[in-house]
Amino acid sequence: VIRHRDVRASYYGVMDKFRLQVSEQSQRKALGKKEIIATLLPSAKEQQQQKEEEEKRIKEHLTESVFFEQTLCQPENRTASSGPSLLTVFLGIVCIAALMLPTLGEMESLVPLYLHLSVNQKLVAAYVLG
Repeated sequence: VIRHRDVRASYYGVMDKFRLQVSEQSQRKALGKKEIIATLLPSAKEQQQQKEEEEKRIKEHLTESVFFEQTLCQPENRTASSGPSLLTVFLGIVCIAALMLPTLGEMESLVPLYLHLSVNQKLVAAYVLG
């Protein structure tokens, strides 16, 4: 067990090397050795706190910059849109209609053959609709 007894934030990211040597108890000659590289990292709690503090600073900075931009710029008169655009609604209706059309190979259909869609075409319509 190796323990780091002097843990400080200034030591985060510092690489340490440990050498393990294996030898028989009666002889001093080493049978093998291995160097292990270890890096001290902050705990999950400390990382979360650092992220929260950084996000807080960014939000404060953005709030200040937005405040200054709003006071310097003239307000624009925009009408608020209520709901999805007409293009989105039209595209949704087309995709639903495509999914309701018969698939290629269905013979017992009253719909003309040129309106029968392939499976791939129906998959594209379902993807766009989803």
